[in-house]
Amino acid sequence: MRRSIIVFQMPVIAEIIFVLIVALSLKTASSYSNGKVTNACMKMVPDHGYHSSTEVPPYTITVDKRTFSPGEQIRVNLSVTGGKPFKGFLIEARDTGNLNGDAVGSFALVDSTSSQLLKCGQTQGSAVSHTSDAKKTKMQVIWKAPKMSPLSVQFLATVVQRYSVYWVKIPGPVVSQNGVTPDPPHPISMITTMSTVAIPPDPLPNMFSSEGCGSQKTCLRDPVGCDPGVDHLCFFLSFTWMGETVLFELSGPAEGYVSFGLSKDKWMGNDDVYLCVRVGDRVDISAAYLRGRTHPEQVSQSSLADLVWSSANGVIRCRFRRSVHVPEDQRRFNLNGSYYLFVAHGRADDGKIHRHALQPLISNNPIVITGTPEDLSGSRSSVIMKFHGVFMLIAWMTTASTGVIFARYFRHDWPGSALFGQTIWFQVHRTLMVLTVLLTCLGSIFAFTYRGGWSRRAGAHPYLGCAVMALAILQPVMAVFRPPPDSARRWMFNWMHLSAGTIVQIIAVVAIFLGIHQQALLLPQPGSTSVLAVFVVWGVAVELVLEFHAKGLFKIWKNKSADQEAILSSQSGTSSKESRFKKIILGIFLCGNIAFLTVLLHIISNV
Repeated sequence: MRRSIIVFQMPVIAEIIFVLIVALSLKTASSYSNGKVTNACMKMVPDHGYHSSTEVPPYTITVDKRTFSPGEQIRVNLSVTGGKPFKGFLIEARDTGNLNGDAVGSFALVDSTSSQLLKCGQTQGSAVSHTSDAKKTKMQVIWKAPKMSPLSVQFLATVVQRYSVYWVKIPGPVVSQNGVTPDPPHPISMITTMSTVAIPPDPLPNMFSSEGCGSQKTCLRDPVGCDPGVDHLCFFLSFTWMGETVLFELSGPAEGYVSFGLSKDKWMGNDDVYLCVRVGDRVDISAAYLRGRTHPEQVSQSSLADLVWSSANGVIRCRFRRSVHVPEDQRRFNLNGSYYLFVAHGRADDGKIHRHALQPLISNNPIVITGTPEDLSGSRSSVIMKFHGVFMLIAWMTTASTGVIFARYFRHDWPGSALFGQTIWFQVHRTLMVLTVLLTCLGSIFAFTYRGGWSRRAGAHPYLGCAVMALAILQPVMAVFRPPPDSARRWMFNWMHLSAGTIVQIIAVVAIFLGIHQQALLLPQPGSTSVLAVFVVWGVAVELVLEFHAKGLFKIWKNKSADQEAILSSQSGTSSKESRFKKIILGIFLCGNIAFLTVLLHIISNV
């Protein structure tokens, strides 16, 4: 769709494409902690998926006075006492008669760069938290007693040393209204034991095995048919129904964690999740609930039993048993139901998990956990995204390039032949380009349908994709309003058609290279990138051969005199040997093009 009769320097396109291909490997990532923990106001428990420490906290709360009158201010200090600095904190004041009730009074900041006010309950500023995860050794705030104050108030603090190590409700001093005998402060044990403490699981004594998959236990594996006992790159999930409980086994190569979830559909959200997270030299096994594309919420661990694990050679393995029914926790799914299985992995910093590194492995069909054992198959990409990739590859690596070759190099062949009232080359060119536009539009619709809108994690790919779709639609619109061949303005259309077509082809190739690195359709690397690069080089090389031939650099008609060739050329538009040569090159191009396309489509089907 990019040429009429204008000669264009193909080496320039080749150079541009190669430069753009080389620049496709940059990735960025970021994360932060802002201390906006209003959802933790009541229990003062961080949503980290770990239990609070039972050791004596190395942090102390002090005040500058022990008595107060309504409206009076008290200076409160949180400081380290012989331990490591802390990253996060939450300070509140509670009625000593109801330490599980609402926060009392309000705070004022001393250092607004390191601390911020939170609204806990109905009172603005009734709690103070950190603004970043920078290390701190002390923090000072000012508490103002309310007009309707309880007789005595105790200060409490939750302090996070690192993501997996924190103390909940560290008891501070009790302050009382003037003339009131203060109550003694609650001992540490009364506060810290509010969080259930899990017994660390035992190391797993032996390797997992795929033996019995499909006959004794249900398995989901990636790659298909892999054995975790011998293949360290194998992601493996199995479960065995054992009466009132189900035994789960999970393993896979991961920097920080492996996890699986039970879902009622193929979308993340409202899922029953289980995580095996490496923390130092051990693995923490926990249950969680996933509301959406957010951090999992820790739930009661009482439903898990017989926890064992191992971590060696970059592979995390864990095994546990869970009851089929957990009536005390509505967020735990009954295992006699039918669910899709999700297996995900990623990195973790000090126990804090990050977004999964790859698209989760999702079972192709829902499975009854307590049903008949099966050897399941799964995919890391949805069918709709596979069609997106297939349509874009066909459109811009086959139909568009073939249509361009016909428009540029076969326009003078078959001058006396017509198809539905138009020359053959034009009909072939127009058909292929209309097909390219249709495939591009359908592929774009599939991508937006899958994401439910714009993807904020896809980088430049969706922007380039939209540019490709816009320019692809513009080309046939320009063609409809093109001036007649003998018009003085025809050259303007030729150049605009050529320029827009060349630009959209280059952008489309770059978008495809970026697309095969997207999580939603991540093809195996570096193999798929190499195949695609050779695919592009193949197309450029064929066009260069045809371009050099058009400029007369290939003398293939030596058996006839120049006069004979001139006569033949004037009568038929091109000599028979010229036409034969171009047809041979076109046939070679199509065979190679279809071969490369078939390989890429096969890779997509197996993702």
